[in-house]
Amino acid sequence: MPWLAPLVAMLVVFTIYPLIYNVWLSFHEYAPLKRSLVYVGAENWITLFGDERFWSALSVTLSYFIVLLVVQLVLGMLIALLLDSDIAGFGVLRGLLSLTLVIPPAITGMMFLLIEDPEFGVLTFVLDILGVLDSTTPILATSSTALLGIMLADIWQWTPFMVLIFIAGLRSLPQEPNEAAMLDGASALQILRRITLPMMSKVIAVAVLIRGIDLLRAFDYMFVMTSGGPGTSTYTLSLYAWQQTFSFIKWGYGATISLVGLVIVLLLANLFIYFTRVRW
Repeated sequence: MPWLAPLVAMLVVFTIYPLIYNVWLSFHEYAPLKRSLVYVGAENWITLFGDERFWSALSVTLSYFIVLLVVQLVLGMLIALLLDSDIAGFGVLRGLLSLTLVIPPAITGMMFLLIEDPEFGVLTFVLDILGVLDSTTPILATSSTALLGIMLADIWQWTPFMVLIFIAGLRSLPQEPNEAAMLDGASALQILRRITLPMMSKVIAVAVLIRGIDLLRAFDYMFVMTSGGPGTSTYTLSLYAWQQTFSFIKWGYGATISLVGLVIVLLLANLFIYFTRVRW
């Protein structure tokens, strides 16, 4: 099938070859004095499993993944239910939600860097007035709050993504089951729990899968807002792999971390697909 040749070529060049090269690279390391890659066997893999910073980065990545997935799922569904209406003006609101998605994550990170600034940040000012956080406590420079500060940027930018998917799903549902349930005296909460959510299960599963994979690759916000600090409190696997590769010139070790991250993503994604029975 010659018409598939361009697609196969792109798959080989941009997917298969980089994967094979990364596996090969994980058994080598760059030697600055020799200015070349030298074979080190399983040294990178042995170092990885004894590296406390790797386990810390993995913990941060999984915490970021779980918290944001739950928050964005719940917020996305609630907002979608509120905007699922034909009232004049609601179509404009649904359109405005897409604006956050066209902003590069790095720019969003810079925005929230200013919003959470301890001296003139709007969020810091509001939290200080409410008595939630003292203005002398910098959000992004405090270990206990830095990751939460980054999460706010992610929630602001990507919750609309979940909303738009859920609205599309809600608008495609048949209305007859809801109308029949209302005639039988079911409350709005009962209709939501027993009819709407079960019929939306596949849409929810696909949204969670897409967003979950993206969260496991988190890099932009951490790089722009905290550079992994303070300490290692906001280091993710992607950021740690980047640091080892480009800051410390440990190409082999960075490739090893990246491969572990890839295995985690594939494992979690396939387990999710298996248990939720998602079919493409």
